[in-house]
Amino acid sequence: MTDYPTSFDRDDLLKCARGELFGPGNAQLPEPPMLMMDRITEISGDGGEHGKGHVVAEFDITPDLWFFECHFPGNPIMPGCLGLDGLWQLTGFNLGWRGWKGRGYALGVGEVKLTGMVRPDRKMLTYYVDFTKAVQTRRLTMGVADGRVEADGEVIYQVKDMKVALSEA
Repeated sequence: MTDYPTSFDRDDLLKCARGELFGPGNAQLPEPPMLMMDRITEISGDGGEHGKGHVVAEFDITPDLWFFECHFPGNPIMPGCLGLDGLWQLTGFNLGWRGWKGRGYALGVGEVKLTGMVRPDRKMLTYYVDFTKAVQTRRLTMGVADGRVEADGEVIYQVKDMKVALSEA
């Protein structure tokens, strides 16, 4: 494993978005407003339910977030795809945290269940990513993980078999 810390604040995440954390051409988070977390509270390469690595992160919800105004006027809801994107972002971040090289990109997800909504009165989302596989070979660098998103402690999104890869091309 690398010498990176096991938790990151917002400033660290913004460094990652600028390409300063893992180095140029390597795993990078998007900048705001597409950055879907405010801090990573736990990360590992050998923890989680399957012993293959995990990430736990938090996103503070405020009524003035950009998506509430447009999705939907008069009925503000965070798009579920943004929660999924947050899970993909964290999966790729974990691969970079491991010291693996290349730019991250989502490959897909096997199953998605949306059972709740994020409205402006929510306070915090908590993301949980649990790796089922992390592979680095000469030709392939990829993570496969299950994930869930909780809003104020209530499970609202669940995914199975998220896939994120790193490519140096």
